[in-house]
Amino acid sequence: MKRSLFSATLALAIGLSALPLAAKTSTTDSWEYLQPSREQVIASLNVVELLKRHHYSKPPLNDERSAKIYEGYLKFLDPSRSYFTAGDIAEFEQWRTKFDDFLKGGNLEPGFAIYKRHLERLQGRLQFALKMLDKGVDTIDFSVDESLLIDREKAPWVKDLAELDDLWRKRVKDEVLRLKIAGKEPKAIQELLTKRYQSQLSRLQQTRGEDVFQAYINAFAMTYDPHTTYLSPDNAENFDINMSLSLEGIGAVLQSDNEYVKVVRLVPAGPAEKSKQIAPTDKIIGVAQGDDEMVDVIGWRLDEVVKLIRGPKGSKVRLEVIPASNAPNDQTSKIVNITRESVKLEEQAAKSSVLKLKHEDRDYKLGVIEIPAFYLDFKAFRAGDPNYKSTTRDVKRLLSELQAEKVDGVVIDLRNNGGGSLQEATELTGLFIDQGPTVLVRNSDGRVDVLADDDAGTFYSGPMAVLVNRLSASASEIFAGAMQDYHRALILGGQTFGKGTVQTIQPLNHGELKLTLAKFYRVSGQSTQHQGVIPDIQYPDVMDTKEIGESALPEALPWDSIRPAIKPELDSIKPFLAELKTRYDNRTAKNPDFTFTRDRLSLAQKLMNETTVSLNETKRRAQQADIEAQQLVIENSRRKAKGEALLSELKKEEDEEALAAEDKKSKPEDDAFLAETGHILLDYLGLETPVAKH
Repeated sequence: MKRSLFSATLALAIGLSALPLAAKTSTTDSWEYLQPSREQVIASLNVVELLKRHHYSKPPLNDERSAKIYEGYLKFLDPSRSYFTAGDIAEFEQWRTKFDDFLKGGNLEPGFAIYKRHLERLQGRLQFALKMLDKGVDTIDFSVDESLLIDREKAPWVKDLAELDDLWRKRVKDEVLRLKIAGKEPKAIQELLTKRYQSQLSRLQQTRGEDVFQAYINAFAMTYDPHTTYLSPDNAENFDINMSLSLEGIGAVLQSDNEYVKVVRLVPAGPAEKSKQIAPTDKIIGVAQGDDEMVDVIGWRLDEVVKLIRGPKGSKVRLEVIPASNAPNDQTSKIVNITRESVKLEEQAAKSSVLKLKHEDRDYKLGVIEIPAFYLDFKAFRAGDPNYKSTTRDVKRLLSELQAEKVDGVVIDLRNNGGGSLQEATELTGLFIDQGPTVLVRNSDGRVDVLADDDAGTFYSGPMAVLVNRLSASASEIFAGAMQDYHRALILGGQTFGKGTVQTIQPLNHGELKLTLAKFYRVSGQSTQHQGVIPDIQYPDVMDTKEIGESALPEALPWDSIRPAIKPELDSIKPFLAELKTRYDNRTAKNPDFTFTRDRLSLAQKLMNETTVSLNETKRRAQQADIEAQQLVIENSRRKAKGEALLSELKKEEDEEALAAEDKKSKPEDDAFLAETGHILLDYLGLETPVAKH
């Protein structure tokens, strides 16, 4: 495959004899220096050819795709429809169905023209905001009864610059009001926002042709699927923090979310995860090196923020974070101190504990094996080291230790496990089945490769459950799916992430292309893509699945199925699921942690559906107080049910030492979701299934 991909690239690189003439369009002279280079033209043609030949789904590059490229590019540049005017869009519409032709011909000028107009509009908006701030935030009248539409994704484009001015007057007013309610003084607000807009303005002047090219080619590539992306030469090393755990940083996967940088997931045993101060969907709004001044990063590009966060091992970074648990308009932030370090393999190792439960007046012991990632020490493995470290070897040892303790069953905890080694997912599956297929990989030409466990015999044949959540992805989904398809374990928890595609990195003459070229399928023939693994019994979601997960990504490849790799066997679990679900419902109806999770997510979803905010200070403060009162009721209901002290107000910042001490004290039984998993497994054993007779 590598040879054929390389040949395609080389053939295009040496086969260009002439470049197309640039299209003409009007834009301001200040951005005329941004022009596509010959290297970028060649790279764009290479990308067109690679996607045509090797992308998994090979969709045609036609007028329909051209419209997707156009709409995706506008959404990338102006997601809140706050820069372009209806006049701009009318001018761009001539190209709606022509981007396929432009790309096939190596004509990058229309992509550059739209970006330059965006820069012109952005510059004008920032200058408008600074002029408004120059008059002083004290001059803004917050007694007027007006509102701002905050969900502008489908709003009509503003008619003209006058209407754009009014929109931005309200936007600046909203920014000031958010900070005012968060407790900042007028002088501090004026300094912060002035600095923010001036910083964005100065960085705007540093825009390079490479920035334009990467944005435009990504608007094209990401119409194929969200994981197919172009990386410029400078950004190739910075792509996806999680690609190499040897990189020094905080151990977090980040993504852009309009003007913010959002945490998607935390790398197990990474500095951010160990801090207990950062969670998925938190927003990073400031970065500081050591004790230096905090740099406001709202409005920055993702790669710029990543560069600030990265640094030498042992150095300190401070992050200003708006917690995901805040109400949507609550700008109250906290400062998190993190020491950068590499994620050590031994810290990601699987670990075991014993869950002691009283179930139907009897005492039971269940073994719990927590697997943070699917790891394999490739270096030691290739060197022939007999003691190389791997997930399967560690789990095998832990299972032996737990069996020696005479546990009544085993829970495999895959919560927050984002995946890792495919080989390890296959080998781990082999510990729990006799032998047979473990996962199918279908490539772009339709060929299906079957990965299998060829070793006869089952290492552990006792009763088991697998606990998953929304952040269980990739290799975790392959293992959980195999356990479900072989009817080997109860799958419990939340719907998994749905990452069921395989990518490869293809070097270009200029930059790199990350390309989706295969798809995973379970042995039942179902893909793990988009849908993920649906648990046998679903727990309440901890986070909104519309915000996190493959299905939350634009242009995600669909779920589908192929021919199964195994013959359907008698499902020993299905006959008991209705009874297990009834017992689960009865047990968790008044469980304080389950009720808290349901109520908190329900409130968050209700608030997310609100599309406008009041710019009247009295109304806004009343709304904020009402939201905080609802959050306090939810928190205190949980505390009261557990016999804990009630709070008089919500704590905005937790003490790091207190959190660390609490983490050390916690026992497996204190984890409500883990304990319930144990109870469901014990219910199942009590129903005398064939598994229980082992």
